[in-house]
Amino acid sequence: MTTTKVWRAAEGGDAAALAGQLEEAAGLLRDGELIAFPTETVYGLGADARNTKAVEGIFRAKGRPSDNPLIVHIADERQLAELVLPYPELAARLMKELWPGPLTIVLPVRPDAVSPLVTAGLSTVGVRMPDHPAALALIRQSGCPVAAPSANRSGRPSPTLAEHVLEDLGGKISGIVDGGATGVGLESTVIELPDSAAIRILRPGGITAEQLQSAAPEAVIDAPAAKSEVTEAPRSPGMKYTHYAPQGDLEIVQGNTSKMVLYIREQVHAAKAAHLKTGVLAFDERRAAYDGDLVLTLGSELNLEQAAHSLYAALRRFDAEGVQRIWAEGCSEEGIGHALMNRLAKAAGHQIIRV
Repeated sequence: MTTTKVWRAAEGGDAAALAGQLEEAAGLLRDGELIAFPTETVYGLGADARNTKAVEGIFRAKGRPSDNPLIVHIADERQLAELVLPYPELAARLMKELWPGPLTIVLPVRPDAVSPLVTAGLSTVGVRMPDHPAALALIRQSGCPVAAPSANRSGRPSPTLAEHVLEDLGGKISGIVDGGATGVGLESTVIELPDSAAIRILRPGGITAEQLQSAAPEAVIDAPAAKSEVTEAPRSPGMKYTHYAPQGDLEIVQGNTSKMVLYIREQVHAAKAAHLKTGVLAFDERRAAYDGDLVLTLGSELNLEQAAHSLYAALRRFDAEGVQRIWAEGCSEEGIGHALMNRLAKAAGHQIIRV
C-alpha cells in the first residue's frame, strides 16, 4: 500500500508560484512514480512516457487493458521533435490554433521515443498540450513527456475533482496535485490526419467538429456517430471499451419529449415496485417531472457545456447513493453534445431506448 500525498496547487497561481508548489511532485514523476494532476478536461494519471516500468504502473493502478494506447502530454511544442517524426502542415496549424487545449493529435512516433506500452504496439502516438497551469508547470518542471490517461479505475467515471482520484486510486499512486474542479469535464478530442486535407475524429471531446472546421476551413471532417463502437485494436483511448460506467444499470432515453418523460416515469415506477433504488439524470427543463429516489440535473439542455462539465460527478453521485437503476435523458449531438452523448452511450453500455 502506497501513501498517496496530496499537493494543493493554488488556482490561478502564476508559473513561478506553481513551480515552487510542485517541486516535490515533479521530482517523483521524474523518478518513475505515478502522479495524478488536473487538466482542463479531467484529472490525468501521469508517468514518464519513456519509462516502461513507470508506464506499467499506470496499467496496474487503473486495471487498464494493455491494448489501449495512452496520450502523451507536453508543455512545449519543442518537445515534439523528441517524440514524433515529421508531421503534416495541417497538424502544425491545428496546434497553433487549438493548443494548449483539449485536442489530441495522433502523429507518427519516433522509434524508441516512448515506452512501447504507450503506443500499444502502434506506429503512432497521441500527443496533446493541456490548457491548465498546474499541468503545464508539472510537466515542464519534471522534464518528462507525460503519459496520462484519466486518473480513475478503468471503466469508472472519469475524475473531475481530486477527491474522485483519491476514491479510486488512493494507496495505489504516489501523489495527487489538487487543482480544484476541472473545466471542460470531458476528455480531449482525439484526431488523426489521414491526408493533407482531412481530419478524422477518433474520439469526440472538448474540441468540437465545428471548432476543427473553423481552424482548418478547407479540411474535410470525418466525425463518426457518437454511439459507434470499435471491435479491433483501438487507435486511440476511449474507442473500444465500456467506459465511464456507474455501478447501477444505466439506460439512455431519446426521442419525443413527452414520450421520453412518460417512459422514464413508468420505468421508475416499475423499478420502485421491485424495491430497486432509482435514479434519473435529467435536464432542468424536466427535472420536476420525475420522482426517482435520486434525480440529478445536468443543467439546462440549452447549455450542453455545463452538462458536459457535470456528467462524471453526477454518475459518481449515483454510486455514492447506491442507486441500482438509472435513466438518462438524451440530448442533441450538435457541438459538445456529440462528445456528451458518446460518453453517456459508453457509460450505458450502449443501452439506448428511442421513443
